[in-house]
Amino acid sequence: MTTSHLKTVLPGPVQTVWAIVRDVQRYPDWRSDVERVETPDARTFREYTRGGYVTNFTIIGEEACRRWEFTMDNDNMTGRWVGAFRQRGAATVVDFTEYVTAKKFWMRPFVKWYLKRQQAQFAADLRAALQAQKAPIS
Repeated sequence: MTTSHLKTVLPGPVQTVWAIVRDVQRYPDWRSDVERVETPDARTFREYTRGGYVTNFTIIGEEACRRWEFTMDNDNMTGRWVGAFRQRGAATVVDFTEYVTAKKFWMRPFVKWYLKRQQAQFAADLRAALQAQKAPIS
């Protein structure tokens, strides 16, 4: 199993950050790597990358504005994602950890690099979405 961790401070109140992260239907609006999302029910969702690759998610834990946890599975890996959210002054500290097992032996050396890249992109896209919410309407 490979573990990857990202902790960063984002602008805005925890309620705003939480609302954006939890609204999976709107991921295609702000995430650069997601083309579409399907939500078969309240506990599961599917992300489709711009290239059509699908990952299935099942929510296994949630504490509003504090913690969100789900399992994830696709053709290449299986694992779990844990997101912790905490207010710090006018900002929000997010702490995202992924625990992933590669399904294909040859992919194992690349998993940590891939996860780090994905987490950095998610955080950058989330930061941009938060900044866009603050932008004045012309």
